[in-house]
Amino acid sequence: MYGSWGAGARASVALAGAALLIAGCSSSDGEKGGGAKPTSTGTEIGQQPKASDPFWVNPDGKAAQQVGIYEKDGKEDSAQQIRKIAEQPTGQWLIPESAEEEARGFTEAAQQADRDAILVLYNIPHRDCGNYSGGGAADGDQYRAFIDNVAKGIGDRPATVILEPDAVLHLVDGCTPAEFHDERYNLLTEAVTKLKSLKNTKVYLDAGNAGWGKPDQIFEPLKRAGIDKADGFSVNVANFYSTEDSIAYGKELSAKVGGKPFVIDTGRNGNGPYTKGDESERWCNPPGRALGETPTTKTADPLVDAYLWIKRPGESDGTCKGGPKAGEWWADYALKLAKASD
Repeated sequence: MYGSWGAGARASVALAGAALLIAGCSSSDGEKGGGAKPTSTGTEIGQQPKASDPFWVNPDGKAAQQVGIYEKDGKEDSAQQIRKIAEQPTGQWLIPESAEEEARGFTEAAQQADRDAILVLYNIPHRDCGNYSGGGAADGDQYRAFIDNVAKGIGDRPATVILEPDAVLHLVDGCTPAEFHDERYNLLTEAVTKLKSLKNTKVYLDAGNAGWGKPDQIFEPLKRAGIDKADGFSVNVANFYSTEDSIAYGKELSAKVGGKPFVIDTGRNGNGPYTKGDESERWCNPPGRALGETPTTKTADPLVDAYLWIKRPGESDGTCKGGPKAGEWWADYALKLAKASD
């Protein structure tokens, strides 16, 4: 359901190379915009203050490119709106064909800027139950190779990894066929163990959202999937539930998994969830949504490690409500998200 794959994600292959080139182009002095330099977009994108937001802003991401396009066309108002997205750190969704190169490129660029890269791994076999973002590794061995490549790419550099959005949830809600359950639990546990063997990598295993709202049913599956070895879990990835509701859900779940902390995706939850139309499609490119709290480690609760923009605001959830393919940049939708957050 997450829509950060497909053609949009394939474009990130090019970004990996760009990341190697832009390393050192961003500020490491802890101040927003400090030391910013023009990138391939022709615009300047700096880092946020490290004390409150230690995560890396990709100055050559899709939103930054859109800012450059609007500035070139003289659309200053639109450019300023999209800057709300371009100047915030977002998740970098890795793909198998270049996972090692991307992980290395993004973490090198982040380290040069004295920040942490946010990497999202979304390649579990039988992913998304064949829906808009269906796919994933062909089998367990291919997935293990993917994780190995990601680990090689990260090395000892700082990284925050969001591990397999929806993978555990779909084991619980009946979406993933029972014959695949044991393998998925094993693969997730192995992935957590492998990534946590790295010197400076934090791992958050995805745990659904407040709309699911059933911690009693998901906490044991999270344990089977390796939450004990992870740094914590993630909630609301690519979804729209309010930060308040997400905190309540996360705290209830945390109490059942040893007090583990969690991170919340606040990228598009400024107006909460969409409540009209077909319930099964409300998550897909809903109208009237807004950007939520900007990424920070200074949150409203000590159990919340960070607010993050894990799903990149402005990328389509799939071919619904007039949107392009999952993961493709959708400038009009991005503008509406930004304007609604005024």
